[in-house]
Amino acid sequence: MKKLSELYNIDDNRLIKSIKINSKEIENGDLFVCTMGVTADRHDFIDEAISNGASAIVVSRDVGEKSVPVIRVDNTNLELRKISAKFYDYPCDNAYIIGVTGTNGKTTVAEIIYKLLGDSCAYIGTNGRKYKDKHFSMRNTTPDVDRLYMYFKEFIDAGCNTICMETSSEAFYRHRLDDIKYDIGIVTNITEDHLNIHKTLENYVDSKCQLVRQVKDDGYSILNSSDKYFDKFKKEAHGNIISYGYKDSDTLKIEDYILKRDKTIIKFKYNNKIYEVISPLLGRFNVDNLGCALLCLLCKGMSFDSIIDRISNLTQIEGRMEKLPFTDKYTVILDYAHTTDALDNILTFLNRIKENRIITVTGSAGGREESKRPSMGKVVLEKSDYVIFTMDDPRFEDPNNIIDDLISGSNKTNYERIVDRQKAIYKALDIAEDNDIILIAGKGRDDYMAIDDKYLPYCDYDVIKSYYEQ
Repeated sequence: MKKLSELYNIDDNRLIKSIKINSKEIENGDLFVCTMGVTADRHDFIDEAISNGASAIVVSRDVGEKSVPVIRVDNTNLELRKISAKFYDYPCDNAYIIGVTGTNGKTTVAEIIYKLLGDSCAYIGTNGRKYKDKHFSMRNTTPDVDRLYMYFKEFIDAGCNTICMETSSEAFYRHRLDDIKYDIGIVTNITEDHLNIHKTLENYVDSKCQLVRQVKDDGYSILNSSDKYFDKFKKEAHGNIISYGYKDSDTLKIEDYILKRDKTIIKFKYNNKIYEVISPLLGRFNVDNLGCALLCLLCKGMSFDSIIDRISNLTQIEGRMEKLPFTDKYTVILDYAHTTDALDNILTFLNRIKENRIITVTGSAGGREESKRPSMGKVVLEKSDYVIFTMDDPRFEDPNNIIDDLISGSNKTNYERIVDRQKAIYKALDIAEDNDIILIAGKGRDDYMAIDDKYLPYCDYDVIKSYYEQ
């Protein structure tokens, strides 16, 4: 906690407990910052914030007299970043910060880095926030500024001197990350996504570029040489620009790999020496993900041999090509794949290792770019033996209309629609035969279903687990 007089030039020593921008979450002692949101002006919720216990209000326009101190600034969105950093003792100055961005793979890469670094590292991203033995779920991949700096402070106080975070394109677009300088910035790959926010692919790529623009002069920008936007990122990147991929010019070259049902054998070339790595992570895409994470750890000063020792103990990434342990008769895979590229990658691998059928349960989120749905449905129908289309965060859209979009890109009829996602998953498990692969795609370990403007409790993992507990 800090006194209000420590935060602003005001003769008032009342204690401020935390900083918040959501009036409904305000508690006694909080400072309410009236930022301008995407659809809401938080100046409109001042009275609610005060009623809930706000000790002071930060505004950017005249709001009249209030029962608590009112601090006027030019721009509350900019002020939120400044005052959050000050309140939480500038946590970014005391941490080695690794940022990971890209359309696919960023959660896996960030979690690999987090797992391999151990207790000295904290993780924040789609799979929540994690440090030491603690794990908390979150709604956004990259939280709003008030929460983000609070979490950074939490990590530092727990003794984590490294923070590995996923940095979403929306977070850069909303300027949540403008004041953070990265020791390492990592780009996985770019395919079309989030055009509901960015409108054009060029805007989307430009937001992703912001990560490597914010790399420190003595830091590292780690780029994927196989990505079609490699040259664009290379032009924009700061610090030492290095790459991973399949070219002789790459800092870390993927020399060869063998995909197996239970492991992946990879040969990496680094500093003119070949290293063989046996990874428990499956699929061609995880060859790239591991190479990317491995290069990050090398930049951080770890030796290749010490990294290899740790990789052998690497565990599955939750909700990312996660093989569930509930049965030996067939294989159940839980994965977050929700783009055409991600679905294509995982189904291509599953077709290489399948012994019987692939049954896929998937959908597409409402209120997001409709244009990608036909190609998503097409790849799922063509690379699965049977598909059950269902809901996936429909928001204000009719799930049946979303499914209509998904099936519009193919003439194949190897599917059915079951809107209720739990019933859809149960049906897939009901019809599973020996040696089938059941892929539950789209939500990973998300713990909610977005319907209308509500986030209702829901988790694919819990649903699958409940099926076997009947």
